[in-house]
Amino acid sequence: MENIIQKNHEYIVEIIDNGYEGEGIAKIDNFTIFIPGAIKGEKVKILIVKVLSSHAFGKILEIIDIAETRQDADCTTYKRCGGCSLRHIQYKETLKMKQNAVQSLVNKTLKNKIQVKETVGMENPFHYRNKAQYPLGINKEGKPVIGVFANRTHEVIQMEKCLIQNPQSEEIAKYILEFIKQNNISIYNEKTGKGLFRHIVIKVGIKTNQIMCVLVVNGKSIPKEAELLQKLVTKFPQIKTVVKNINMKNTNVILGLENINIYGDGYIEDKLGEFLFKISPLSFYQVNPLQAEKLYNIGVEIAQISKEDTVFDLYCGIGTISLFMAKCAKKVYGIEIVKEAVDAANENAKLNGVTNTEFYAGDVEVVLDELINKNGVKADIVMFDPPRKGLDKNSINNILKIKPKKIVYISCNPATLVRDLAEFEQQYEIKDIIPVDMFPFTSHVECVAVLKLI
Repeated sequence: MENIIQKNHEYIVEIIDNGYEGEGIAKIDNFTIFIPGAIKGEKVKILIVKVLSSHAFGKILEIIDIAETRQDADCTTYKRCGGCSLRHIQYKETLKMKQNAVQSLVNKTLKNKIQVKETVGMENPFHYRNKAQYPLGINKEGKPVIGVFANRTHEVIQMEKCLIQNPQSEEIAKYILEFIKQNNISIYNEKTGKGLFRHIVIKVGIKTNQIMCVLVVNGKSIPKEAELLQKLVTKFPQIKTVVKNINMKNTNVILGLENINIYGDGYIEDKLGEFLFKISPLSFYQVNPLQAEKLYNIGVEIAQISKEDTVFDLYCGIGTISLFMAKCAKKVYGIEIVKEAVDAANENAKLNGVTNTEFYAGDVEVVLDELINKNGVKADIVMFDPPRKGLDKNSINNILKIKPKKIVYISCNPATLVRDLAEFEQQYEIKDIIPVDMFPFTSHVECVAVLKLI
């Protein structure tokens, strides 16, 4: 049967729901249309911009009936940069949308249709990011600019005022840009591979106010480097370290592997809960530490760890949640594939006087298998925080083999979380799923799920 929806045709539709990315969903004769920027309950006039066999995409031409939850967007570039796709929706409503998105996945996938808890939001959902990565580019007038990449492109949108970045990051990056302009220092061109400055990366210790500045360059030396450093640390005395990161590869990866400390020790420190952590240019650290603290406290609290418990922390990073758990547990074993992160985890344990942790560098699938099947180590509680792709089958089978009394799954991707939870349902009861809003006004949501052995 021929599809009645035609590209470049206009339609008036009712928005019946919002999708996982925050886009509006409408139906025309049971055919699904996705409309970015539309909100459930609105009536809109749309133009169809793309038609596929199972669904189509439209763009808003006119909002006929406006949702009560719509608000004026407070950012001039959010539609183009794609960073905050929900800025046109009241914050409380975005929390409900995230809860509903997770609930929808639960209802579709799990036998136990558990009620997902309300999303844990922020009291002040602004300027929450402690890490900013600013690409440099050349605008249409041929002048150097700094900002963010336009959504799905590598065109640099000039930075005005970002409402999720730390204001200090913005100020420092703009100051460096002015120095680059005044001294005619070249900007990297992705097409030719020529030019020096690629990115400016700023990391801020939210609790310590220590700042790291990483200058990502396509070369070994920066013209007038000493002058830039002197001006930078005089203007911004809270800068604790400046690192020159060498990235001479034709790649989308922001940071190269070589770091040269040109001011300070090459790291900053920040506090998460009662613990102090060292943060290097390449180490992963939660970009919203205020919410990370809530996330970890929820994870530890619902795990109900005791001094008799041995805990596995899979994908442990620099040991943040391992240390949170170690204060309650007999022993914590952490596994992480990035060796530098494991070195940092050991250092962080030492820095905080924690002696009941052991960290292993390697692929979780391989190291977990060795710990269980070669070394005979068993865990009472298993905690994991995997990448977006979720858990591998071998790790799931090994966890089912040792039958920990509790499993705590922290996830940045509800789709793979729910997929993996289905694998445990036969032997475990899913007690709670709690969404946590780590990235306000974006479509992303983290979740903590706790499972108990039946």
